[in-house]
Amino acid sequence: MLPAQESSSKSAPQTDAGLPDLALQPPAVIHKIEPEHARSTRGAQGVPALERTASGRLWAAWYTGKGKRGVESPSSYVVLATSGDDGESWAEKLVIQAPKFVHTYDPCLWIDPQQRMWFFWAQSAGLQDGRMGVWAIVTRDASSADPQWSPPRRIANGVMLNKPTVLNNGDWLLPIGLWRDNTNVPNVKFDADELAPYTTEMLTHDLGEERGSNVYRSTDQGETFERIGQVRIPGTRVDEHMIVERRDGSLWMLLRNTRGIAQSTSSDGGRTWSPGSVYREGRTFANKRFFIRRLQSGALLLVCNNSPEGERSHLTAFISDDEGETWSDGLLLDERESSYPDGVQAADGTIYIIYDHQRYTRNREGREGVGSVQMARFREADIRAGRPVTDAVRLKTVITRLRDPAEIREASD
Repeated sequence: MLPAQESSSKSAPQTDAGLPDLALQPPAVIHKIEPEHARSTRGAQGVPALERTASGRLWAAWYTGKGKRGVESPSSYVVLATSGDDGESWAEKLVIQAPKFVHTYDPCLWIDPQQRMWFFWAQSAGLQDGRMGVWAIVTRDASSADPQWSPPRRIANGVMLNKPTVLNNGDWLLPIGLWRDNTNVPNVKFDADELAPYTTEMLTHDLGEERGSNVYRSTDQGETFERIGQVRIPGTRVDEHMIVERRDGSLWMLLRNTRGIAQSTSSDGGRTWSPGSVYREGRTFANKRFFIRRLQSGALLLVCNNSPEGERSHLTAFISDDEGETWSDGLLLDERESSYPDGVQAADGTIYIIYDHQRYTRNREGREGVGSVQMARFREADIRAGRPVTDAVRLKTVITRLRDPAEIREASD
């Protein structure tokens, strides 16, 4: 069995030089949004997460910062917002901000079988320090607009922005990636004088064989976690993997890969995995996050970009009745630039998908953007029909946006 990796917020880990290890320090949980974190100060926002309580309250999280080109920044932070009117209006409730020089990013929201809501995020010195780390706070009252949260807790090395999977035997499996085939890891670049008395060497790590698409398990409802298995497929540079339990009891892992969507299977609860292969090949699927989940009907839902040109656009929802062998023609959710879907199905069958649209306000090519997080609502029947056929459909709903599209048109005139 592989060893667990966990540290408590009560400890204060240090570097070999006796200084506090910055990325292992608990972040600030800010309940009052101060001017420093006001939406007007943000230049980009995206990579969102979504959950819905049994009472109907929606929760959304994303990360943001001052840079205009994108959300990746050593000074980024995570925002949590809620809606009590099914997404008509939203209120930002708190900010997660790690210490200086530490990147706070990649949130994940998940309601466990005990109806507790987990708010996960990642911390890393610089953009990527080679170790990263999954943190979480938990609430037992997510139906309240202002719930009480547990103290921040570090769970594991790596990053987890996709939801855990609960197996039929009650085990929780967490898909936590520790990036391996990536030339940009580690990436901790600061001015030496600004960083002093720290050095870049103090903040970077090489965890060797721990790097890969890891699987963590909890058999005690989140009291403890242990790393039990790992998948390593060439071309997997960003381990945004997800796990589905098939009807025959086997596990099916799908992974973001430079060649498309990769896959691996396990027949022993996630301890050992097949060598892996490319499940969907080509630029339509390559190097993009997707969302897969089993619906109440037993069918599988897949949401992914579906542009033949390989762009992050044409976000589409598909249905499979044969465990992923074939998929429906799909329901187009957004033909525009769109990426990083996450979602949840309500008890009444309504499906909610969150994603970002032009997460920048000015990208590397100088293109103006709106910096928006959006939501789509629909039902399984709409996907099967390939068009809206129920009154549940509501597409391109804005949760948060940094710029109005009219401002961009005016600026380009």
